[in-house]
Amino acid sequence: MLWRYVLRRIGAMIPVLLGTTFLIFLAVYALPGDPVQAIAGPGQPIPPAVAAAIRAKYHLDDPLIVQYLQYMRRLVTGDFGTDLNGRSVGDLIAASWPVTMKLALTAWVGGGLIGVVLGTLSGIRSGGVVDTGTLAVTTVLLGVPYFVIAYVVKVLFAVKWGLLPPSGVSDGWPLSYVLPGGVLAVFLVPEIARLTRASVMDNLRSDFVDTAVAKGLDRRTVVVRHVLRTSLVPVVSVLGYSLGYLLSGSVLIEGIFNMPGLGFAIFQGIAQHNGATVVGIGTLMILVFLLLNLLVDLLYGVLDPRIRLA
Repeated sequence: MLWRYVLRRIGAMIPVLLGTTFLIFLAVYALPGDPVQAIAGPGQPIPPAVAAAIRAKYHLDDPLIVQYLQYMRRLVTGDFGTDLNGRSVGDLIAASWPVTMKLALTAWVGGGLIGVVLGTLSGIRSGGVVDTGTLAVTTVLLGVPYFVIAYVVKVLFAVKWGLLPPSGVSDGWPLSYVLPGGVLAVFLVPEIARLTRASVMDNLRSDFVDTAVAKGLDRRTVVVRHVLRTSLVPVVSVLGYSLGYLLSGSVLIEGIFNMPGLGFAIFQGIAQHNGATVVGIGTLMILVFLLLNLLVDLLYGVLDPRIRLA
């Protein structure tokens, strides 16, 4: 039954959530520097009584496992904690989430569509001009760090040519998200295109394609209704976890383009030793990633009826 499968998957997600959040807690706990001193600023004196009060308020002197259990207890009620500036991490997430979601979805939709189209055309016409060009371009893209492309496109399209905003989100969607979203999409396209190409080529040699052709179906119908639908099963899996990676991997891009999203908030939290911010946003991204993977598994049976969820 489907509901039993969903319950089992949710049960399997719990230890993953506990393990990953504890690792984040451990990493933040191991960061050098004093979070109390980070509030006042480098070299600024803090009265001992004030420092002691801050440590007591945020339980900074408690053992790591105690701090973690207190955080998980609050998380069950929907409380992501309070940062060292007294601001609710939930409010910070609510303010930053729309920026990161728009950026990730722009890159995800754009990169996914381009990758599927290029991969399909390459698979259908294997060895042709489109296929050769796609393989060549994707190979080059895989070898170039994405922060290099980010700086190049920012200098060319925003600073030199003035076609798009260089930073911030004041111009709204899509203008403020084209450049950063395009940079993220560039590194999604090679994987999607190559996977789609291989899947299409494999399915074109399948028996069900020969049967469809023997029934008199034209090539376009065979490709769209039979080959492409079956070929998208592994692609959907990659797209599912890619969205999770795009949400969590936008830290550098948001920093380069000065976008006030979750990634930029994490960057500031690390710089300011604000563990509550890093752990809270990290927990949210883990939850989103796990839910996306569950959704991908459920879509398998829709795309390919031969797959049955056990």
